[in-house]
Amino acid sequence: METIHINFDELKKANWSDKEEENASLCLDFIQRLMNDHNFDYVLKVFTNDSYKQHNRNIPDGINGLVEYLRAFVKRYPEYSYDVKHIYTDGDYVTFHSHVTLKAKHRGNDQKGLNIIDTWRIEDQKIVEHWDSIQPMDGLMRFIIWLTGGAIRNANGVY
Repeated sequence: METIHINFDELKKANWSDKEEENASLCLDFIQRLMNDHNFDYVLKVFTNDSYKQHNRNIPDGINGLVEYLRAFVKRYPEYSYDVKHIYTDGDYVTFHSHVTLKAKHRGNDQKGLNIIDTWRIEDQKIVEHWDSIQPMDGLMRFIIWLTGGAIRNANGVY
């Protein structure tokens, strides 16, 4: 099965500062390795830090918690992919607007999967905080979110 590769050159903007481009590139590497390549060992080796705070209430704090959550998710949905459509930066904040699908045959079909906005805060070249907003695009995804959306695994709040 073909893996989605996020093309940074197509998504970066000419008006970004060097720091913003560096931050966006860091987040892109993180997402490519985590969400598309499912290279969890790389993510744990390169991105683990003691200060990663998660605001998605279904995912525990820390990169380890995120990776364990994704390992289980990918076992259930091995064709899971994350297609970044837009990247926005503002200093130490990077936001991705993405189309996520569970099945390879749904890639590129904006009537399937999830519309996701992710925002990360970067500090000293480390991803230290994450927020997201998730919109299911079809009945199956609404059902999956309903089934899996109830467990609160951190006390950080959504804001």
